[in-house]
Amino acid sequence: MGRSIKDYVFLFFKGIAMGAADVVPGVSGGTIAFISGIYEELLVSISNINLKTISILKQEGFKGAWNSINGNFLATLLAGIGVSVITLAKGISYLLDTEPILLWSFFFGLVVASVIFIGKQITQWNFKTILAIVIGTILAYNITILEPLVTNESSLFFYFISGALAICAMILPGISGSFILVLLGSYKMILEAIHSRDLKLIFTVGLGVIVGLLSFSKVLKWLFFNYKNLTLAALTGFIIGSLNKIWPWKETLSWRTNSHGDEVPLLQKSVNPFLIEDNQIFFSIAMAIVGYAVILILEKIEKEKKLD
Repeated sequence: MGRSIKDYVFLFFKGIAMGAADVVPGVSGGTIAFISGIYEELLVSISNINLKTISILKQEGFKGAWNSINGNFLATLLAGIGVSVITLAKGISYLLDTEPILLWSFFFGLVVASVIFIGKQITQWNFKTILAIVIGTILAYNITILEPLVTNESSLFFYFISGALAICAMILPGISGSFILVLLGSYKMILEAIHSRDLKLIFTVGLGVIVGLLSFSKVLKWLFFNYKNLTLAALTGFIIGSLNKIWPWKETLSWRTNSHGDEVPLLQKSVNPFLIEDNQIFFSIAMAIVGYAVILILEKIEKEKKLD
């Protein structure tokens, strides 16, 4: 697929947006990929990384193998994700601590717009598509209300599975990979492993990520090519169900101690904003509108690019 330098700049910023979303436990980078028009290409590119790639490498060299996996696309996108995680993670973590209601309001507006955007891609409405939306919604909602496990010591196989499941969620619109790690109880340990440079644990999680990514992307690719409407319906349901997790107004039911010794929320439930004294309702609505507008702008840009 031929791309100009301008196209790669846009792709890089889409990667930044995906990385920023993946940092937040509750927002999926897969959702950002979908609304920015690169989701199917991402699935196809990842699923093309297989044993056949090694054969192409031997026969056609690095350039042939690189082209077979759409290397320029993947490298640019991964660069954006990496830069985002490194540069924005601290900022987003700071906002989660200091202005959680406003930040979650922004993401709530963004995800609501995503539901509408993805729902519009469904070309045939029938009982099956409606059922897929309902099942997806119920499944995602129930994931958001699960009580996280708290495990300080687990086997390396557990962290391998954690990495595989998290990356599957990250490329699945509506379900956050980092939130899956929180539910499994491995989020804290993996973060600490990164800070302490525990190479053994990092390698194990990374191996799980690679296995999960290469296998699950093939499943999603097959679903998109064979059952596109049903897959879109299920993804729409996933995103609707995930709205409970990013509802800005929460009541904390239990707490945990983070790696810095600070008390942070462990289990929360969504509440009526008018039951909260400092609900910041007007600013929250404004931030939600901004988040909604971001999706409209992305959608408009994609439409204009397709017309060019």
